[in-house]
Amino acid sequence: MSLFKSVALIGKYKSPEIAEPLLRLAAFLSRRGVSVRLDTYTAEQIGHNDYVVSSLEEIGASCDLAVVIGGDGTMLNIARMLAPHDVALVGVNQGRLGFLTDLSTETMIESIGSILDGNFVTDSRMLLESDVHLHGEPLRKVLAFNDVSVNKGADGSLIELEVHIDGRFLYNLRSDGLIVASPTGSTAYALSSGGPILYPSLSCIALVPVSPHTLSNRPIIVSGDAKIEITMHKSVDARVHFDSHSRFELGEGDRIVVRCCSHPIRLLHPEGHDYYHMLREKLHWSETL
Repeated sequence: MSLFKSVALIGKYKSPEIAEPLLRLAAFLSRRGVSVRLDTYTAEQIGHNDYVVSSLEEIGASCDLAVVIGGDGTMLNIARMLAPHDVALVGVNQGRLGFLTDLSTETMIESIGSILDGNFVTDSRMLLESDVHLHGEPLRKVLAFNDVSVNKGADGSLIELEVHIDGRFLYNLRSDGLIVASPTGSTAYALSSGGPILYPSLSCIALVPVSPHTLSNRPIIVSGDAKIEITMHKSVDARVHFDSHSRFELGEGDRIVVRCCSHPIRLLHPEGHDYYHMLREKLHWSETL
């Protein structure tokens, strides 16, 4: 008897190589008596099949679990879309590092079988929500799983911005940019810019300057309840990116307000999952020189 009755299978977009492991997993789930759905884009990649094809919105409304086969980029995209529906997520890695997609295609049948039996650990992750204000007008809300980053453009000039936390002035920053990262995003762009690694279940947000003009501008960690407001001053060709899935051009006076989203992301891992082991493996910390 499976704990999850309806499971969606979602593969990396424009990657025909996901067909074999995905169909193998679908057949296993069907044998376990689980209702299997494929998202629309995944179904296009694997060709004719007998499984129900649904939009992500329909998957959010009807599925208990979604298995994402691809890399961390695929998981980032799917997690943002399914978070409001509280669908649990499992990641199978076909990318490179795989911080979020921690199962392998070789072991996925055994691991997911164990998860179906209820043998798993739940990992609740923060999602960031941003209000973008351009030319004095609120534009839209945008979600980010990893980070919100404000960066200089091709012009190459440093940008200048002002940061407030919960309405209190933090600093004026002259730099190549500023990264506002969730704990999940602390091992992404923020890490390459000298930010700290944050344990993923922590409720906090990292602000990491990118090549600051003043070296005393260091990364700072604030509460997960904080409201972070960034106001642009000098911003020739500047832009703001959200997990690299959306971006907006920024001008002087434009603002981005970042806070924790009310919908967390729920990742499932097999029993025995060890975040520190994963860090050692992915970042090669224990290799002998």
